[in-house]
Amino acid sequence: MNAPTPPDLRVALRRDGYAFVTAEVMRGLLDAATLADWPTFAASWNALGDDSYLAARGRHRRRRHAVFTAGADGAIRREPHQPHHQSVTYNALQGGIERWFEPVEAGIADGASLRRVLAFCRDGFGALAPEVRQWRIEVHQFRIEARADEAGEPTPEGVHRDGVDYVLVLLVDRENIERGITTIHAPDGHELGQFTLAHAFDAALVDDHRVFHGVTPVVPKDPALPAHRDVLVVTFKAD
Repeated sequence: MNAPTPPDLRVALRRDGYAFVTAEVMRGLLDAATLADWPTFAASWNALGDDSYLAARGRHRRRRHAVFTAGADGAIRREPHQPHHQSVTYNALQGGIERWFEPVEAGIADGASLRRVLAFCRDGFGALAPEVRQWRIEVHQFRIEARADEAGEPTPEGVHRDGVDYVLVLLVDRENIERGITTIHAPDGHELGQFTLAHAFDAALVDDHRVFHGVTPVVPKDPALPAHRDVLVVTFKAD
């Protein structure tokens, strides 16, 4: 079977509202072999800040956040640091408030790996919505930690939409973790598909208008050892 090309992925998104891309294919699409800074990029997940908003509800994860824009000229520009906001319509758990997270480090935001991912999204999502002249892009670095006495929750809000146009979820690392199944649902709640991001570069692309998504809790394979699931989430919304 030939590896999917960007047009194939766009067909899948138009047809199904989502696409699962294996690590092997995603590496090719991102020309990952040329990303010399990938080890530094992946290691930056070791320096994420606590999500104090979620911890206040008895749940735990680490994250950083940044906002970019992509205009008609194709240039991707980082915007001043600002809060992440979702309405309660899309996040009943934490919607309706401004949430300030530690910013994505400058070296990571300007590095080749993140810029390659953002350009891939700009080109792919832009081809699906050519009428959009400017995109608001939000970047989230997430680390979900699992402990022997407490499962990690990648989506504590449950099956949901993000309130944007398109979403990319890219697995960066998965250490001593079991489960974490991504499920895709129609608006009426029935399941359309499921898959597991198991290898670095495995990815999910989602049309947020058409489908809902969620991830089941993760648990450690060996309860005596540290366990985490690191993902990069990139959202695009017409600005």
